[in-house]
Amino acid sequence: MIIDSKTAEERAVLDAAYKLCVAARTAPKACGVDHLQTCVITGEDKDVLSEQMRKNCNYDEKNFMFRDSKNVDNSIAVVLVGVKEDTRHLGKQCQLCHFEGCTACSKAGACCVFDMIDLGIAIGSAVAAAADMRIDNRVMFTIGKAAVALGHLEGCNTIMGIPLAVAGKSPFYDREAQR
Repeated sequence: MIIDSKTAEERAVLDAAYKLCVAARTAPKACGVDHLQTCVITGEDKDVLSEQMRKNCNYDEKNFMFRDSKNVDNSIAVVLVGVKEDTRHLGKQCQLCHFEGCTACSKAGACCVFDMIDLGIAIGSAVAAAADMRIDNRVMFTIGKAAVALGHLEGCNTIMGIPLAVAGKSPFYDREAQR
């Protein structure tokens, strides 16, 4: 059997995408509480995601969201990492959110800082795994904004996207020329 490079690269990216989800899941979480969700998006669903990114910027080709949508078009897969926001129920002991306690934070519709910290650590762990596997990647909030609009990762209001590709030169850098 002969497996051409395109097929091998696509398989490697999908394998890596699953491992990124595992890296995000196993990253440390504040108070041992896990509010993270992940998924892998490919094919037609990836195309719908990219189209939503273009809708978000009203198809303005000079908008950075439009540029990022082209990056998604040129990726093999996208990993979403999101967080269902909730407090750690620490009460007045914490106040890192700048509210009197978790109840006040929730009533105000604010985010527990630990969820955002957990999300950042999970994303860092995921992209480190991608780098270890030599998979081109970049973290994009623009993907997450489109994913929220499409209802991906139910219950997550904060999502970040990581497009994955394999190229001679990463398509996710030197992006000014792509505008």
